Parts: sequence; C-alpha cells; structure tokens
Amino acid sequence: METRAPFIVVGAFVLAAIVAAFGFVYWLNNSGGIGKRETYQVVFNGPVPGLLVGAAVLFNGIRVGEVTSLEFVPDRPRDVHATIAVLEHTPVRADTKVGLDFQGLTGVPVVALEGGERIDAPRVQGPLIAEKGAGQSMTQAARDALRKVDTVLSENSGPLHDAIGNIGTFAEGLARNTPRLDNIIAGLDRTMGSGAPARKATYDLSPASRFDAPIRPIKGTLSIAEPTAITALQTQRFLFAGDDAQDFPDAQWSDALPQLVQAKLLQSFENYDIAHPPFRPDAAPEGSSRLLLDLRQFEIITTPQPHAAIALSAKLLDSAGHLRAARVFHQEAPIETLAPGPAAKAFNAAFDALARELVLWTAGNS
Repeated sequence: METRAPFIVVGAFVLAAIVAAFGFVYWLNNSGGIGKRETYQVVFNGPVPGLLVGAAVLFNGIRVGEVTSLEFVPDRPRDVHATIAVLEHTPVRADTKVGLDFQGLTGVPVVALEGGERIDAPRVQGPLIAEKGAGQSMTQAARDALRKVDTVLSENSGPLHDAIGNIGTFAEGLARNTPRLDNIIAGLDRTMGSGAPARKATYDLSPASRFDAPIRPIKGTLSIAEPTAITALQTQRFLFAGDDAQDFPDAQWSDALPQLVQAKLLQSFENYDIAHPPFRPDAAPEGSSRLLLDLRQFEIITTPQPHAAIALSAKLLDSAGHLRAARVFHQEAPIETLAPGPAAKAFNAAFDALARELVLWTAGNS
C-alpha cells in the first residue's frame, strides 16, 4: 500500500498538468487573442525584401494576423506568393489594397492591408494582388532614383560640359568688365534718382464743424462703417478723371480714401452732437443703428474747368437691420490752379458741404 501511493500522486499530477495544458490552448485559441482565423493568398509581383514567415499583418495600422508561409511561383519568376492568416471578422474585401510597410529604424517589413472606400464591396474570393512596387523599400527607391539621375547625366554629359564651360567664360568676361558695369549702374542711378525716395507732401481732410442751430440730436447709438469702394479708390493718390492721364507724383492723402472718409465723417458727427457720438462697427453697442456708405467718386475732373468731385451713397439701417432711409450725396468745388495744394483745398470744401449735408440727413432720419 505504501509503495503504490507515490505512483498515484505522480499520475494525478501528470493528468492535472495535461488537463491544464489543454485548457490553456483552448483559452488561447478562443479568448486569448488568437481566435478563429481566415487565410488569404497575397500575390506580390516583385521582390519582398526582408519579409519572413511570422511577420505581422496590419489592417489600417492595427495588427490582425501574421504571415504563415512564403513560396515562389515556378512559371512566374518575379511573383512571390504569401499566405496570411487574419482574424475572422477582418473586413478583407475586393477593393482592399495590399502592400508592404517598413516599420521602425531597422525597417522591419509587414504586410499592410488598407480598407477600400466602398461599404458594399463584396468579400474577396480569389488571391489579393499587391500594388505594383509594394516591396520597394526606401533604400531601393533611392537607388532607383540615383540610377535614373546617373543615366540622365551620362546621356547629357556633353551638353553639361559645354554649359559649365560657358558659365566659366561668362564669369571671366564679367570680371574683365566690372569697372564698365559699375559706370553703367552709376549712370542709371543718376538717371532714375539715387538715395532715398523723395518725401511726398501729405494732405488731410478737415471734418465739418459749422452747423446751424438748432441742433437736432441723434437718437440712440449709431455706427459708421468704413465705406466700400472699387479698387481704384482704395489709394492715397490724387485721382484724375478724363482721357488725359495726369498725376501729382509728389503728393498723397494721409490715408487710403475709404479710411480717410470714415475717420473724418466720425469727427464731423462728433462736432455736430458730441453727446451722442457715433461708433466704429467693432466698438458699437448692441442695438445700434448703422450707416452704410459706398464711396463712388473722389477725383479731380479736368474738363471743362478743373474741379474736385466727391460722391457717396448712404443707407441708414435701424437696430433690426431694416432700411430706414437711403440717399446719394454729391458735391463739387472748383480748383483755382491744377496743383496739389489748391486741389486739396477744393476737396476740403466739397467734403465740408457733403459731410454737413450727410450729418443733418442722418439726424433727421434717426
């Protein structure tokens, strides 16, 4: 009885170990990450450098299986057939793209599957065809590019040699004629003017300031937007109308015309009723009325007599955005002499009359 006891204990231990091993295999196959697999054959039309049995298979970057076998095709020496096993529910379909990806610093190759765009694509029935050049690594691509560059250089060695020689000849000629080139550049500099560009005389508009009593206050708050204007009016230059092109090259306004008109109109409204000053749109309180302006004209008309002309349209909107009133304003003033100073004086006169008219019209409709 004592002799048989150790054999019973040893047998029970061995049987328990066998059962545990079978249980572990069953768990690993069903719950431990292996699960049921589906196999597909991948056809590579070219070399697959470094791909080994056991290499990972990725679907959209997620590991779903591994390579189970690699084999050659006797009648197609360039082809390599790889068998892959992936998880059962991996969406491998007819439009799935197949290629090789090289990961890490050492460039370990893996089979990369990329899902297609069609949701209704059927399940793949035959082998998966890898994209052309899928097995080309970055190193191989660099070798091919350098080989092409070398071919181009070899085929054009003669013209390249001649071009380099011509560059040397040109450099020698340029060195011999450097003093002459210096003289030419100096002459151009004297012709076109040297040093810093001449300072332009800057002219400004004056806001309207004389308003006849009684002053009718502006109701509520008002915002005045920057006038819209065509590109030609978005300038600091003095503009001329007519066929004879003229200019005041040494004169300019203190700001681009739309911004200048907006600033001076704001000051004109403040001069009219400082207790209810207008605002720029970005600083206006909620529920403010809006004065929308479009600058139509701000130019010198030379015929029949030189005169300054300013025109703009105005739309007054209430706090709800409804149009309350609209009008076009136009003023002109004669220019005594066609020069920047007299022209600026005429523009000031025309703007003063237009601004006073616009302010009174806005106050009457507020």
